[in-house]
This record gives sequence, C-alpha cells and structure tokens, in this order.
Amino acid sequence: METTVTTETFELKVAQHTLDDLRRRLANTRWIDEIKNADWDYGANLPYLKSLVQYWKDDFDWRAQEEAINRLAQFRTEIDGTGIHFIHERGRGAHCLPIVLTHGFPDSFLRFAKIIPMLTNPAAYGCDPEDAFDVVVPSLPGYGFSDKPEKAGMLFKVADIWANLMTEQLGYARFAAHGGDWGSTVTEHLARSHSNAVIGIHITDVPFFHLFERPKDLTAKEEKLIDETQKWTQTEGSYALIQGSKPQTLAYGLNDSPAGLAAWIIDKFRSWSDCDGDVEKAFTKDELLANVMVYWVTETINSSFRFYYDAANAGAMTWIVELLKKWTGSSNVPTAFARFPHDIHPPPREWAERFFNIQRWTEMPRGGHFAAMEAPELLAEDIRAFFRPLRKSIPV
Repeated sequence: METTVTTETFELKVAQHTLDDLRRRLANTRWIDEIKNADWDYGANLPYLKSLVQYWKDDFDWRAQEEAINRLAQFRTEIDGTGIHFIHERGRGAHCLPIVLTHGFPDSFLRFAKIIPMLTNPAAYGCDPEDAFDVVVPSLPGYGFSDKPEKAGMLFKVADIWANLMTEQLGYARFAAHGGDWGSTVTEHLARSHSNAVIGIHITDVPFFHLFERPKDLTAKEEKLIDETQKWTQTEGSYALIQGSKPQTLAYGLNDSPAGLAAWIIDKFRSWSDCDGDVEKAFTKDELLANVMVYWVTETINSSFRFYYDAANAGAMTWIVELLKKWTGSSNVPTAFARFPHDIHPPPREWAERFFNIQRWTEMPRGGHFAAMEAPELLAEDIRAFFRPLRKSIPV
C-alpha cells in the first residue's frame, strides 16, 4: 500500500453561498400530501418534517455547530490515494491508550462527539484518569470530509486504511478499536487482518453479513434472531435493498432536496433509536440537523450508499478472499459486546460468540443503534472497563 505521510490540520468552514442556497431550497420545498392520521406508518411524518424544516430554515445555527466541531483537533491525510478526514484528540495522562472509533450510516463522525471527552479526560467525569485514551475518529471514505470512492470495493479496504492511519501515520504500534453499524464491520476486519496491532475490539452489533452464514446448529435464540431479522428486512430494511441495488437513482433526489435528505436520514434515527416513537426524546433538533448538514454540505449521500452496493454486488472471489482472511486472521483478539436493547436486532450472546472472542458482554439498560449519541456515558464506561486490563499490552 502506498503511503503519503503528509498530514494537515483541517478546519471546517462552509461557504456562505452554500448556506444561502440551502435556505432558499428549504423555503421552496414542494411538500407531499399525507393520509389522515398517518403518523409515521408511511415513512417520515409530514407535520414533524415541516416543523423541522421550519426550524432548520429559521433557527438552526450552523455556524455555532461549525465552531463546536472546530474545537476538535481535525486533520486530513492521504492513504493509498484516498483522502481521509479524522479527529485526533490526545488524552489527559501519561499512558493513554490509542483507540479508533468508526461510525456507520446514516450518521457521521459526529456520532462520537459526546464520548470523545469522556474517553480522553475521564477524570473530568469522575472516573479514573488512568483510563484515558488518545481518540481517533475518521470519517469513512464517501462520508463527511473524507474523499469519495472512485472505484467499487472500498468497503473491503477501510480496515487496511485505518491500520495504516493508526500505525504508520500516527505512530501507534498497538491500538484499540470500537465501532457500530458499518463501524462494526470495519472493526471486525481490523481484528481479523491486523491482529498484531489491535489489542482488542469493542462493538455494539454483529455485522449483518454473518446472518447469511446460517450454521446448522442454531439455538432457539439464534433462530428467533434470524426470523426477526427477516421480518425487519421486509418492514424496515428496504432502504438497504435500494442503496445496494440502485443507489444513484435515489441519490439524485436526496442530493437536490434538503427536506428529502432529512426525511431519509431522520426516519432511520427515529426507527433505530430508543425513543418510543418520538425522535426528539433521543436527539435534539440541533443534533439531528448537524448530522444531516454533514451530508448536505459535502454532497455525500450518494457516495455514502456505496458500501451497500459493495456488499450486495461483491463477486464470489471477493467473498472467498474475505473468508480466507477470516480463517488466517487471529480469532484470539479479545472482544467486548455492548448490547443495547433498542438496537436494530440485538443478538444473543451465542450468536456473537460464533464470530468473536467474547471476553465481556454487557446488557445495557437503555439505548439503541446510535449508542454513542443516545447513551454516551454507558458506552464510554463500558469501553473504559473492557480495555482497562488490556492496557498492560501497550509498551510504555
């Protein structure tokens, strides 16, 4: 892999004409009709979306969000021809453990904004300062301020890019990793293909493609998981089928209409979170819109779909190579699983143990798919607790 070791600081500054254009588009939204008392049964609810768009146009302060983002130490680098945006926040302590946190869809690097200070400066939250981390949060290729993939197959290359970022670019001989959604796939690939560098991984879901393996000796709980997932695919999973088959057809509309983009993204935030049907019980309007803005100002909704296309259209040889990596990769990398009850399809422990070396299993009392945003204190504490005994493997 070719490596360019030039890393530059990055500051977010969206052009004013982009914000002015956004406001015009919001004001000129051509609204759909809706069945009486439809609620969210047909998808994004019309009265809610109208109120959110009104807030977005009149009250949402992107410059304040921008200022908050720029308080984080941000950088851009190039690895194997792909420009990568990442946050690199140093921990408060003498022996901080480096950790890479990987987001998924339809969120962004902002998924981890709340837990970054909890991990870098645990003493500020009443926790042991010896548990401090150096935190690295990259934007996935095709997301946010990283480059958009120009070729198919990037999904299967991200772990190698992350390993290069951590070891070659940032100089960490060994590091920890955490992820959810696509982040759990990347984190699994890190453990599988870079076990010499990864001291342990912490995940919140089992990557969905394992469901296709379907072993013959399934337990009753595993049978239930697969059955519920199949039903979920029929009722909630059509987005993945579209994004994996005809992503660009959908992307034209979402890239052109901010209201449409918000509807597509926020429908998932509501459905996948622990909010009892009220999305603002889990997230503020500003949190929701800041995440949507990352997609809007970078025009990355189309490129963010490409991982789905990669997974759905990978050829037989790609999967053979991935299987070989699984066989030759280490199965000894310690793994922690934080099971949030309102995630998309939280698995039983025996299912996770088929694919990971589970050393810690935590049944969380609350939270959903976006755990780092919904229950950051629970997630941060679980990460600290799991890696606490593993720190001794990091050279001082």
